[in-house]
Amino acid sequence: MSNSSGNTSSGSRNNDERQVNSQNHSFILATRGRRHRAVRRSSRREKKEVDEPKADQEALKSTVHDTHLGQQILLASGRIHKNKIYCGPTVSHMLQKREVGMGGKQCFSNGDQCAMGTLYIPNMMSTVAYCKDKAFCGIYSKEGDSFLAAGRDVYIRLYDTSCDEFRHIKSIRAQGFFWSILDAAFSPDGNYVIYSSWSDCIHLCNIRGDRDIHEALPLFPGRSTFCIFSLTFSSDNKEILGGANCGNFYVYDLERNQKILTIKAHGDDVNAVKFADDSSQILFTGGDDGFCKVWDRRTLNENNPNPVGVFSGHAGGITYIDSRGDSRYLISNSKDQTIKLWDIRKFSTEEGIKATEAAISFQRWDYRWRPISQEMKLRKPLTGDVSVMTYRGHTVLHTLIRCKFSPRFTTGQRYIYSGCATGNACIYDVLTGEIVTKLSNCHSTCVRDVSWHPTKNTIVTTSWDSTICQWYYYGIEQHRDFENGELYYLKSFRRLFD
Repeated sequence: MSNSSGNTSSGSRNNDERQVNSQNHSFILATRGRRHRAVRRSSRREKKEVDEPKADQEALKSTVHDTHLGQQILLASGRIHKNKIYCGPTVSHMLQKREVGMGGKQCFSNGDQCAMGTLYIPNMMSTVAYCKDKAFCGIYSKEGDSFLAAGRDVYIRLYDTSCDEFRHIKSIRAQGFFWSILDAAFSPDGNYVIYSSWSDCIHLCNIRGDRDIHEALPLFPGRSTFCIFSLTFSSDNKEILGGANCGNFYVYDLERNQKILTIKAHGDDVNAVKFADDSSQILFTGGDDGFCKVWDRRTLNENNPNPVGVFSGHAGGITYIDSRGDSRYLISNSKDQTIKLWDIRKFSTEEGIKATEAAISFQRWDYRWRPISQEMKLRKPLTGDVSVMTYRGHTVLHTLIRCKFSPRFTTGQRYIYSGCATGNACIYDVLTGEIVTKLSNCHSTCVRDVSWHPTKNTIVTTSWDSTICQWYYYGIEQHRDFENGELYYLKSFRRLFD
């Protein structure tokens, strides 16, 4: 009897163990099945997105390390010291250097701070503002204490960002509004905002003060359908520069309260204007004719509108221009799905200008409505392309997507960052042309504008899905589950720059 009961209890234990093992096995299979199904769903979603061009291999083969620009960036971003390049500084290594005396220095240099800052590129986001329709513009002020958002819902929204939060100050209802607010800009002193729409006026508003100011600055273009696609202040707050759909750019004098110059600059829309530096004497323009042009403010003449020089090499219209602020280097974003870096000491020849003219004249693809053409994906560099570097990997569709240099204070201008029609933002290394990271899985459609805080490690993306998102860095710790050998990433959610 005892043996029988023992066998029975032993058999029941074996049955229980088999049942538990079976349950565990079923749980593991179910977990893996859910994981595989999630991966398949994710891959299907990715296939539905707009195809993104691959990084430009020709650009990756070239380098600007040995140029004057390369040495400037390496020095400003803390990657070069005493003629030695440190490719991978770590915080612990730099803290150790400080403990032992920093080689005679008393504190971290700006380059040291940038070297550490570039290790913590923003990787997490939160939605900080909403618009009622597509958002077109989202920019920080020069000091970073204010933020502006505008788009197709008539209002310009202003936020106080001085305390690391987006505190709504006020909303300004746009005047002369039609279809959308196309561009907006802060004055250098941060007290005023200008904006443009499909109207023959630029509008000026104050941000703070006892009395609200909202003035129309007429340009008298002499045509019924008119808009300013791009505008900016001069560094002394005295002039406004604007590029229009008639191929002209305009200079408006705020002290005299009148338009003082109309310059025929391009054969098509002028989509981008920018001053080269704080002197506001050299300015850049970019148009749908595929050219970037350099102008000297001191020699502008309506009767003889000749630029100082021309850059050719893009096979599509220019959507945005940003200056490095040193009167020497600039970048341009284009409908040919590339960003190009230019040096104003090297202008294009007549051969290069004709090559760009030919490429534009034979183009039948409209980036606003159609996907990227196969011709654009496979296009080789044009004859006479004098650009220093070409960056490829983002998508330019639907609207005038913007690209900019990263801030000098936190990154040493080591990066170029751009919006993307797929809902991402791409960050490129200026020196290598490689994509350092993509800010993804946030917006459902086109990111038109991007703005990196001038002194803090945060980036704001402005999208046609009506959301304004702020990106910041969160630490990520890796933990290994040794039972199934799979790697999990557990977010520690500790904000390193609090």
